[in-house]
Amino acid sequence: MLINQNTILIIINASVKNNIVTSVSHIYRRQKVIYKSIHHAINITVIKAELFAIKYRINYVVQLQDVACIIIVTDIILATKRIFNSSVHSYQLYSIVIFKGLKCFFKKNLNNVIAFWNCSDNIKWSLYLLVNKESKHIKIDLIFPSKML
Repeated sequence: MLINQNTILIIINASVKNNIVTSVSHIYRRQKVIYKSIHHAINITVIKAELFAIKYRINYVVQLQDVACIIIVTDIILATKRIFNSSVHSYQLYSIVIFKGLKCFFKKNLNNVIAFWNCSDNIKWSLYLLVNKESKHIKIDLIFPSKML
């Protein structure tokens, strides 16, 4: 992987099992993981879980020093494009928070860049496959199993 030292790579994937969405994200800088997160949610869509992860990962990354390029790798690229359309009401909350973070990012340097890469399960890229595998194989111990009803 040839990525500049000022580039941050955010890889995100989510999966659903027993009505529980697991969202996993890894943030890479200089080809090393600098941050990992796992989130679980009940009764939401995979798309909303991944948008939640994108929102919080962007807000984390824009606060880092010496970042000129953010690359977000996800398998929901079409839904991701909707968050940049402020007329889509169901994604306005995501848009507002993401735009606020990106405003600071672009104010630091007008040459800063954000890119979205589409990556599906069919693509055999090791970094994405790791995140994909984690999102599908994490075991969840419910604290209150009766709440599932």
